Amino acid sequence: NIYAQYTGSDHDLAMDFATDETVLGDFNNASFNHLGVISKFYKRDGRFFVFTEGFKDKFQEFAIKYTFGARPLQQYLVEFPDGRVQTLPLCWDTRSKEQGGQRWFHIYDKERIRPDDILSWTRISQNWNYMCAECHSTNLKKNYDATIDRYNTTWSEIDVSCEACHGPGSLHVEWAKAEERGENPQGYEDMGLLIRLKDVDDAEVTWIFDKKLATYKPSNPRRKHKQVEMCARCHSRRGVISEDYVHGKPLLDTHYPQVLEENLYFPDGQIRDEVYEYGSFLQSKMYQAGIVCTDCHDAHTARLRKEGNELCYSCHQAEKYGSREHHFHQMDSSGSQCVECHMPSRTYMVVDPRRDHSFRVPRPDLSKKLGVPNTCNHCHADKSPVWAAGHIAKWYGQPKSLKHYGEIFHAANRWIPGTDADLSRLAEDNQQSPMVRATAVLLLRNYPCESTIPTLRKMLQDANSLIRSEAVIALDFLPPNDRVPFLLPVLQDPVRLVRTLA
Repeated sequence: NIYAQYTGSDHDLAMDFATDETVLGDFNNASFNHLGVISKFYKRDGRFFVFTEGFKDKFQEFAIKYTFGARPLQQYLVEFPDGRVQTLPLCWDTRSKEQGGQRWFHIYDKERIRPDDILSWTRISQNWNYMCAECHSTNLKKNYDATIDRYNTTWSEIDVSCEACHGPGSLHVEWAKAEERGENPQGYEDMGLLIRLKDVDDAEVTWIFDKKLATYKPSNPRRKHKQVEMCARCHSRRGVISEDYVHGKPLLDTHYPQVLEENLYFPDGQIRDEVYEYGSFLQSKMYQAGIVCTDCHDAHTARLRKEGNELCYSCHQAEKYGSREHHFHQMDSSGSQCVECHMPSRTYMVVDPRRDHSFRVPRPDLSKKLGVPNTCNHCHADKSPVWAAGHIAKWYGQPKSLKHYGEIFHAANRWIPGTDADLSRLAEDNQQSPMVRATAVLLLRNYPCESTIPTLRKMLQDANSLIRSEAVIALDFLPPNDRVPFLLPVLQDPVRLVRTLA
């Protein structure tokens, strides 16, 4: 059943109390030397402890209160008397020994983080209450009291439970009881769930085969937008503007997703820092066609629905996209795997490779222009981007777009004159993805001139709330009094983030 599928999933194991069943690390009097800092791990009276560097260069004993995650690493949390819960930098690699796992490692790898550094595990950058908690537990409330500098953080369930995704479940329980009694449950819409991930949207969705692209597409390209935003609550690089999250309401009522800022993404939109999936997915043609998270991932196990290319062939015809005429690599080689070309991975937290969800076409020509990575040279590291670009042009022809949005963002981040016209064109192009348009809008702030104001005025009325929010920010080049005519109407915006920024 559904609960059995959920049990043991990454969501189920997102957080737990430290017990013999949940702790995966070696606490059998083990030790770990990180750049001269020797930490020891042991058990006493059924509890788990670490003796390591704490405050002001002093070594202390700390009790492990919680486990954090399970694959491919597990972290450990220490609770302090003031309610703060801090994340230890010492992690257990849960991969097999053959994969290099079953060992202790430091989350900053070969970098020495001193106790007075803002990144030290006892300081705010590693504070669970503030940084991590919302996405690892259900119905979390930070409950920080600034007057006494203390947390009283609470949750309904310690891990990512059913209600984290579907919302409060009391009506669902009533629906189930009515079913059990043999009553007609039609009074409970969507089984009593605030969000039902099964494909029953405003309009029935059918899958239509596009002969030209040899690809199946959903009939409703805007289907299940609520589902993608629900997942984005945690699977995005974002800030929180309100803890009053309501399932099914716009994500931007409570959260502020980051756009393609250059310290987070490469200029062409590829993942750089730890940005998770949402910002990438919003750039993709998949998102614009109406593909949603559960088309590829099982909602309850969180695992892929099929393995390897078979998942992609669910929509993309294998005869075309699995042929050597498409990928030009030997069959069964890494170059014949869809994800190796279209979803390059980048490793975070030392051992955790994550794939880019923008599903982009390889562009080695941009590596030469912008210094960005490309999937061709990721494998063919002994060759140059020029060599790779030559093969791409020979196989597929020159890129259709003469100027990629990455080139425009790269120029805008360097304040190159004349780029404002390209940014305005991107911002107003409804064929572009909302993430690309929102980034273009934000970068218009680098061009404080009369020519950008009409575009920003128009973007304040755009249908997409992320674009409207970035337009508010971009107008900060105007003197405060000059902003008033633009922003007064925005104070009535239906989305909280836009109102708050205004």
